Amino acid sequence: MLELRHLRTLVALRNAGSLVEAAERVHLTQSALSHQIKDLEDRLGSPLFLRKTKPVKFTPAGQRLLTLADQVMPQVRMAERDIAKMAGGEERGRLHMAIECHSCFQWLMPTIDQFRDHWPDIEVDIPSGNVFDPLPALAKGELDLVITADPQPLPDVHYEPLFRYEGQLAVAKQHPLARRSHIVPADLSDQTLIIYPVEHARLDVFTKFLVPAEVQPREIRTAELTIMMMQLVASERGVCALPNWALTEYLERDYIRARPLGETGLWSTLYAAVRGELMEHPWMHDFLCTARDTSFSVLSGIRPA
Repeated sequence: MLELRHLRTLVALRNAGSLVEAAERVHLTQSALSHQIKDLEDRLGSPLFLRKTKPVKFTPAGQRLLTLADQVMPQVRMAERDIAKMAGGEERGRLHMAIECHSCFQWLMPTIDQFRDHWPDIEVDIPSGNVFDPLPALAKGELDLVITADPQPLPDVHYEPLFRYEGQLAVAKQHPLARRSHIVPADLSDQTLIIYPVEHARLDVFTKFLVPAEVQPREIRTAELTIMMMQLVASERGVCALPNWALTEYLERDYIRARPLGETGLWSTLYAAVRGELMEHPWMHDFLCTARDTSFSVLSGIRPA
């Protein structure tokens, strides 16, 4: 019998492009995922995708089930929202947030748009100006949610993992470092490092890469916007370290090159920090689910937390 879990698995396989990443997204081992799909194929009497292809190529039967999933899963999610609203007994609230991630708007704005459609009575706002220290402001009740990669132990603040991402070094196409398989800290000792105008303690390239190796870049330059950084990098006026998803557009346009930071890469987790009292609200739970779903649908190279 076809079940919702089968549709979720096929959607994860389509979005991830491989069995390994799909298994991570649905929280199964690769063996368990393969067994689930094989069992479904036996029941239906038809293969659903071609083995040993990357990205995964679906058969006509698999495509038909994906079409069904695209029709059914949004309806299931909407029913879950409606039931949560009925159980909650209230639909009004406030969701004021701050973002410690300059490149997060790519997936956060679609998340907010979708959330507003389903929870119109929740006041959503990103306060203008920079919140000097957003996590303490969250603990004090001045904010309701903070997107951060730097969790701090604070009373009654819950950190919900959203996804893992890799920090990479962006360099000009003709830069000598573009020929390296990966970057080591010493490679940046004679480079101009371009960063967002934030404290070094909030940047992984410093805290997890340069500082442990006791290496300093030759010069540090700041830029407000990612596109400004890319223009500086492409014109050989510096290098910069950014999340892999923030570089995808520029790599696809053959504008720059990107290399891993360290032999195994520099991976971090992005969190939604929420006051504990708000975690009980159905609309907060739905916002976090929407944020995860949206990020995996619009970003490349991220992994489940």
